Order: sequence, then structure tokens, then C-alpha cells
Amino acid sequence: MAEGRVRLEVDGAVATITNDNPDKRNAFTDAMDQQLFEALSELRGRRDVRAVVWRGEGKSFSSGRDVSAIGGASSGVSHHELMSRGHRGIQQLFELEAPVLVAMNGWAVGASFQRALLCDIRVASEDARFALPETTHGVIPDTGGVARLYQICGPGVVADMVLTGRPMDAAEALTHGVVSRVVPAGDLDSTVREMAEKVAASPALTVKAARRVLRHLWEPQLRSSMDEELILQTFLNRSDDYAEFRAARAEGRAPAYTGS
Repeated sequence: MAEGRVRLEVDGAVATITNDNPDKRNAFTDAMDQQLFEALSELRGRRDVRAVVWRGEGKSFSSGRDVSAIGGASSGVSHHELMSRGHRGIQQLFELEAPVLVAMNGWAVGASFQRALLCDIRVASEDARFALPETTHGVIPDTGGVARLYQICGPGVVADMVLTGRPMDAAEALTHGVVSRVVPAGDLDSTVREMAEKVAASPALTVKAARRVLRHLWEPQLRSSMDEELILQTFLNRSDDYAEFRAARAEGRAPAYTGS
């Protein structure tokens, strides 16, 4: 079985990033993270690219993290450094001159959902589902998505999703503004491509100015939240409660948390 990867293709003024690990519903590995960050780095220097589409091959945008691959390429690197590296990599989204439009089908889970939230526009297929299950695994969301989701739909919805881990379907996501459109699954790629081409056809400086105004409204709060996530996630990974969480799971017993 071929290892998953992230592909970057440029067609005229529109670039397409594709999560290509369909056998695992596009779950991300360390190698795919690096490929994504390299793609974003390349796009930062592409003045000819006027819009970016981000999509997933197969049945899902991304089911989150490939837990079977955790620690492979990153063995020997501290959790804090892994998070710092991940933040630096994905924050390149803020430095792109071209807007990023995300085509979201199937599952968008955990960090993959959060990364999509950092982009400009999200369009969902009718079968799309979104979830932030991190607290059910003893940790917290740590990719900036909580701050963005808070800005979009307020504290009540975010607290529900983060604290319970429950999924949100496409219809609810549209109601809250998490996505701007919901379309039939068969129309998702063509719809987002058409939107990207419309953006790319607009005056480049005008698009850049409009995005600068929008980013001024949300980016400072998001960066501040990511800084706090880095500190707290590092603390949690060294806590007694997290050690107890892992031990209880491994031993098949109920955990006995102490709050420390």
C-alpha cells in the first residue's frame, strides 16, 4: 500500500492542494505534514497563483491524524518542538497572497478540521461531518481552530464540540457559518473550482486588500490562542492525569483522575 502524500498542482491561476491518503480517509502522517508545509512555502513565492483549492482524494477531506504513524518520522523530537514546527508550518496560510478555498467532503476531524478553519472559505458536501475529539483523548485542540470557530459561531457551540467531542453535520455547519455553502457530493470539486476561478479573475490587488481587512479582524486573536495552546498542550502531555488516561486505556480500566 502506497504511503499517503500531499500533492500540489498548478493549473493557470489556480493551485490545488490534495490530501492523498484515501485508504485511511486522508489521515495525516508526519511526512504528509511536511509535504503540506512545503507546498504552502512554494505557494508563498508564486505570484502567478491567484487562488488555491484544498481538497481530499476519495471519501473524506481528512479524518485527522494517522495514529499508527505518530512518532515515526518525529522520533526523538519533543512534543513542544513538534507543536512549534506544526504551528510555523500551518501559519504560512496567513502569508499567502492567494485566498484558500477548502472543499470538504466526508470527515474533517481534529487538526485537519482546524487547519481548514484557518483558510478563507469552506464549502461542504452534503455528507460532510466535522469534529474536535481531542479532549476524549486526554488533550486539547492545538492548531488554532478553536479560536476561529469561536469567532465564527460563538462560545456555546464551541464548548459543546470541544468538551463533548460530538460531530457537527453539514447542515448545522451551514447554519452556524462554519461553511458558506453546502452542495451535493458530486458537485463539490466543480463548485469550489468555479469559485476559485472567479476569485482568480478579480483584480489581484483588490483581493489582497479585501483579505487584509478581513485578516485584521481575526488573525491577532488566533495567533494569541495558538501561543496559549502550545503552552497548555505541552503541560498536559506531562501531567499526571494524561499519564493516568493512557495507563487506564492500556489496562482496560476506569481512570482515576486527580486533576494534576
